[in-house]
Amino acid sequence: MKNQKFYGLLVLSLVASNLWAQLQPAPADVLKSLQQIAVIDQKVMMPMRDGIRLATDIYRPKTEQKVPIIFSKTPYNFNSWSDGEQRNGTYQAALEAVKRGYAYVVQNERGRYFSEGDWEILGPPTTDGYDAVEWLSKQAWSNGKIAPIGCSSTAEWQMAVVAENHPALTTFVPQGFGAGVGRVGKFFEQGNWYRGGAGQMLFTAWLYGVQNDEIRPQFPKDATQEQLIRASKAFDLDPERARIDWAKGLAHLPLQDIIKNANGPKGVYEEMIRRKPNDPAWYKGGLYHDNMPIERPGFWFVSWYDVSSSPNLALYNHVRATAKDPNARNNQYLVIAPVSAMAN
Repeated sequence: MKNQKFYGLLVLSLVASNLWAQLQPAPADVLKSLQQIAVIDQKVMMPMRDGIRLATDIYRPKTEQKVPIIFSKTPYNFNSWSDGEQRNGTYQAALEAVKRGYAYVVQNERGRYFSEGDWEILGPPTTDGYDAVEWLSKQAWSNGKIAPIGCSSTAEWQMAVVAENHPALTTFVPQGFGAGVGRVGKFFEQGNWYRGGAGQMLFTAWLYGVQNDEIRPQFPKDATQEQLIRASKAFDLDPERARIDWAKGLAHLPLQDIIKNANGPKGVYEEMIRRKPNDPAWYKGGLYHDNMPIERPGFWFVSWYDVSSSPNLALYNHVRATAKDPNARNNQYLVIAPVSAMAN
């Protein structure tokens, strides 16, 4: 009887998923709707203070009025094309924002996809986030009010940058943000890299798939915006690597050679696996530590079944307890959902 119920629920779930997929608008339809109401400016190469340029897509309402900005800064692939097919995700998010009067800006972190520079997990320069906010706040169409939003690695940079106290940052919406928490209260995990002082192996497997090799394909610095847009329809610079049986792969010793043993990319892992929890390098990147004041209202999302639920909750309560500005202290809100990471 239990098996019958299980299979019945499984069938219903599959049917519901199929119906949901069929109800989603085609990418071309979403883009057409977006084009009717938005100015679309893709592959804008935004300059940072050290000359590195970050690939940025901007979608803003067709209006003469200055507008607020929803800002998504991410290491993930937001390219509108993949494997020769147009994708919906970024266009759908932009459409929802523009319909409500916001500009929607999505940007790749340095060293990711079309962005220049070298990438390091848990260590993007805090200055990149600050510089992006500064650049956006100075645009002729911007009203100078910016709110970052995002989940997982699209959230993890937010806290340290918000602590920089740029006047254009009005609020922030971090979701599943634990790998951005370096030290808070009794938690000393340096972005979930450690648990009880031992490195968590989930990052080893993850970095095999996402870290850059010592060399990676990049477009020429003198490539025009038009050329980059055209190239993006054929090349998204997303690496595809062989599948690994990590039940066996993670058993390899020494730990520092796990990715090498899997014939994976040579990148940031080899340096990070040698760090200790108190290594000064953890304090030079983009991690948030509890000596960094946050004085902005926040809308936080946490998953009960995320590996980082405990430090996430500790950080939320830390901000509520330490913010000096009553507007920030009294306007921290938290949603805790009975889901896994990335399901916020």
